Amino acid sequence: MDGELKELLERLHDKYNRPEFIEGDPISVPHRYTARADREIAGFFAATIAWGNRRAIVASGHRMMRCMDDAPADFVRNASERELAALGSYVHRTFNGGDLRDFVLALRRMEELYGCIGAFFESRYEATQSIRAVLADFRRAFFACDHAPRCEKHLSSVEKGAACKRLCMYLRWMVRRDDRGVDFGEWTRIPMSALYIPLDVHAGNMARALGLLARRQNDWRAVEEITQALRGFDAADPVRYDFSLFGAGVDGYLKE
Repeated sequence: MDGELKELLERLHDKYNRPEFIEGDPISVPHRYTARADREIAGFFAATIAWGNRRAIVASGHRMMRCMDDAPADFVRNASERELAALGSYVHRTFNGGDLRDFVLALRRMEELYGCIGAFFESRYEATQSIRAVLADFRRAFFACDHAPRCEKHLSSVEKGAACKRLCMYLRWMVRRDDRGVDFGEWTRIPMSALYIPLDVHAGNMARALGLLARRQNDWRAVEEITQALRGFDAADPVRYDFSLFGAGVDGYLKE
């Protein structure tokens, strides 16, 4: 059975981890850019709003970049009060212009303190050797500046047991590296083996259908369970199978 499952996972990974995947996925937003700083900022914002309909997420992510003059790193670092106020018209589901402004200012503070988002993640991983600890540290650092309490709901808390799907997806984008051209592999000081699967309702249902998850809740413990199971197929790069879980859904394996 494990051999059949590995064959399925590998086949789906091969089918979906390819450039054709990019256009319809939120990762297309940071793919607008070639500079690491722009990819980091654009990727973080695209991941932040990645819930709901994928087509709507992609459209909203590209619209957000246009709100930032298509120069997200420069906007985060240098936007004037007038330019920040102009973000007020932005909305994606419950993420509104006020949330966007607070997130821009939070990232500005992190850039000033750490140089860039990636430097924070890489240095904290080197210090803790734990992605869970890094996710907790990042959330604390991110919200250390003045902000409206309502925007905190848009950044999940691993310390409260959340699956942190969007942050795990962001880490996949920035850490994973292969020759396929989808993920960026910019953060080389974090090993791919340390990553955790981005878990949402669809991925959870698919993982259960494939026998990779027994836990009923889609929480951090479920993330650990799935990722540990996937490490049995590829210990060095377990999150490559995120493409497989996505592909299994597209190809209708849950219905079989």
